[in-house]
Amino acid sequence: MSTDEATAEDAVAVEEAPEKLNLEVEVTSPSACERHVTVTISREDIDRYLDDAYGEMMASASVPGFRIGRAPRKLVENRFKTEVGDQIKGSLLMDSLGQISEEQEFTAISEPELNLDAVEVPDEGPMTFEFDIEVRPEFDLPKWKGLKIVRPMREFTDEDIERQKVQMLARYGKLAPHDGPASEGDHVTLDIVARHDGEQVAKVEDRVVRVLPTLSFRDTKLEGFDKLMTGAKEGDKKTAKVTLGGDAPNEALRSKEVELEFTVLEVKKIKLPELTEDFLAEIGNFESEEKFVEAIRANLERQLEYEQQQRSRAQITAELTKQADWELPPALLKRQSVREVERATMELRRAGFGEAEIRARENMLRQNSAKSTAGALKEHFILERIAEEENIEAEQGDFDKEIFLIAMQSGESPRRVRAQIEKRGLMDVLQNQIVERKVLEKVQEEAKFTDEPFEPAKDDTEAIHMAAGGGEGVASIPDATGEDEEQGEAEA
Repeated sequence: MSTDEATAEDAVAVEEAPEKLNLEVEVTSPSACERHVTVTISREDIDRYLDDAYGEMMASASVPGFRIGRAPRKLVENRFKTEVGDQIKGSLLMDSLGQISEEQEFTAISEPELNLDAVEVPDEGPMTFEFDIEVRPEFDLPKWKGLKIVRPMREFTDEDIERQKVQMLARYGKLAPHDGPASEGDHVTLDIVARHDGEQVAKVEDRVVRVLPTLSFRDTKLEGFDKLMTGAKEGDKKTAKVTLGGDAPNEALRSKEVELEFTVLEVKKIKLPELTEDFLAEIGNFESEEKFVEAIRANLERQLEYEQQQRSRAQITAELTKQADWELPPALLKRQSVREVERATMELRRAGFGEAEIRARENMLRQNSAKSTAGALKEHFILERIAEEENIEAEQGDFDKEIFLIAMQSGESPRRVRAQIEKRGLMDVLQNQIVERKVLEKVQEEAKFTDEPFEPAKDDTEAIHMAAGGGEGVASIPDATGEDEEQGEAEA
């Protein structure tokens, strides 16, 4: 290409570049994560947009008494004033918001909150509008290289393998009615009623629950559930009192006491399947019991890796967020609390945890949603800054790997898992999860580690999808299986 041709193309590009608006922008900061923006658009810009709109309309304008495109401009302006006013209002708002996004230093984390009905294009003078927007707080990035981190380590024993083997087999076990009293580890079918001051606030029926020391609800937990149910038989009623958490879905009952009544409909014991060739082929195309044990060990290693990541993450973010004393808007925390549960759930499925443990951890997050969400948001802001400085991004292969690991655990195809995530608008959650993990790996590359023995968490909590105070939220995804069905299978 000749120099003259290049110069000509540059000139055309300059000519085609849209003319910038002459904006006056005033930004105030109600809090670290909020901006109130007042925008004034000059009269010259308004007139320019009006002139362009009417100019484009003249050739096709239909005015009674004139052929199409032949009416005088003044008549066209009078006839189409309202339509053109609405048209340029939208154009001015879109263009000004785009220009503000490019020119302002803040990083938006939500769409602008703007009352369109309150915005008008004046006949004279400038046009003014206001909006609120949530932004990432401004802060100096803390030093993240050379952090000291304690890392859990474990060489898994035959006892560990056997315990995990029983838990995995229990997912395929059959629940059989039992005539005797319930004991720890049995399953009981219950009707559960929750009351506050004698008034029913929540109820579930025919819920199959495993008898373990702790029964976890979405908004509270009942300690000593195993002692309460030990010795219970069909027809028995048991009662207990719990205090709802400060983040319970039913705001009116937060931190209030609720009485729970359990009606025992049936006691069941689980029968584990035999490791036949057909069964091994059905659950994972395992050629032998040895291959099955290898898969169990690999699953334990993946769960250990998850615990290492979580503990490293906790230590890293505790160090990095020491100075992160930003006030987070309640509306932002409430909206993000659901996202935080969804993010944690996908990480647990990726790590190979069973549905029972995932539900227990979900409920734990919900019981402390405000605190956990605030910590996760501060952590996200800092990790996002590191990702930008280190040019860390999520690539297509990363998405494929995450979806494959979730599919392995859920027993569904990767295509179906991807469709579920996309349908529920969670690809951005998955993307953040990938980027944050990559950043944490980068931080760990620069860290100094001290190893300590790792003790796996005890299997002592049964979780159910019920808010004892009522006002339940939505479930996470991909959907859990087994709890809401009449369980032919039981989960460990």
